[in-house]
Amino acid sequence: MTRRRTGRYRMCACTLAAALAGGALGFAASTAHAQETGYTAPRTADGTPDLNGIWQALNNAHWDVEPRSAGFSPVRDLGALGAVPGGLGVVEGDTIPYTPEALAQRNENFANRLERDPAIKCYLPGVPRATYMPYPFQIIQGRSHIMILHEFGGAVRTVYMEDHMESPADTWMGWSNGRWEGDTLVVETSGFNGMTWLDRAGNHHSPALRVVERFTARSPETLDYHVTLADPDVYTRPWTMRMPLYRRVEPNAELMEFRCVEFVEDLIYGHLRKRVDP
Repeated sequence: MTRRRTGRYRMCACTLAAALAGGALGFAASTAHAQETGYTAPRTADGTPDLNGIWQALNNAHWDVEPRSAGFSPVRDLGALGAVPGGLGVVEGDTIPYTPEALAQRNENFANRLERDPAIKCYLPGVPRATYMPYPFQIIQGRSHIMILHEFGGAVRTVYMEDHMESPADTWMGWSNGRWEGDTLVVETSGFNGMTWLDRAGNHHSPALRVVERFTARSPETLDYHVTLADPDVYTRPWTMRMPLYRRVEPNAELMEFRCVEFVEDLIYGHLRKRVDP
């Protein structure tokens, strides 16, 4: 597989401040886009944009958020059905601004992805990866909480719209606080355990990751998804991904169960099976 190399940048001394500045630019971009399309989302009973529904990303960011060409399957016997599709990437500027050490770790992750990708063993995918995996997710909107339910692994996120606080403990999906900026839902998430990846290509982060997501309705059936990641232990500066999300419009659309633990029990625990001599 052909991969682009990231450039080297000086470490930013004010990473969080830069992330917030990048967030302000993202808000301005979302507002400008809404003005260009002329679309205004319907309102809920409390007057906020109605983002309720089942949504899904239709891109190949699950495989690699950076641009790439198609490549061989990591499992030979899967042949063409397991081959990695090419993708234009969703990273603004194309490359993730890794530190040299973190870039080396990413390359090592990629070389050992079948053994190291946490999602292969049904661990929760983390944020933002859960959003662009090839599985739908559902937004259920309330005044004080917004729930985001993911099909993969039954992952659940609670976005606290009131009583914001820092995460009481590090977890796979982090702790999410939300607010409205005009017609844009802004979700700030931190408190990660640092064990999730961003894609199948080994792109990664540390427990210091802070994620700022922006969801803006751009039509009745699409959302503009804009996400900025800041992690001074892995990246030299904050960076951003952007993509559309599409509403599942089938009349019978619903999340199916994909509680994948049962599919990986032998993979994880098979070596503990008691062997019986013939």
